[in-house]
Amino acid sequence: MPTKRKSSRRKYSESAGKTVASAIRRMKHGTLRSGRSGTGGKVKSRQQAIAIGLSEARKKGARVPRKKAA
Repeated sequence: MPTKRKSSRRKYSESAGKTVASAIRRMKHGTLRSGRSGTGGKVKSRQQAIAIGLSEARKKGARVPRKKAA
């Protein structure tokens, strides 16, 4: 019987995925803005929208892996 391989993918909670989906939707509608108070420019990059969604999920307390140190 073959052993089950451990997935190397990161584990995100379901609620984190919903928050990211919401951020992408807001980007597509043109209402997602960067910056602390939302006074920055419109977000046009999909990667930036995902990063904002994950950041919002972290603030809500969802299970999201730590940010990489830059």
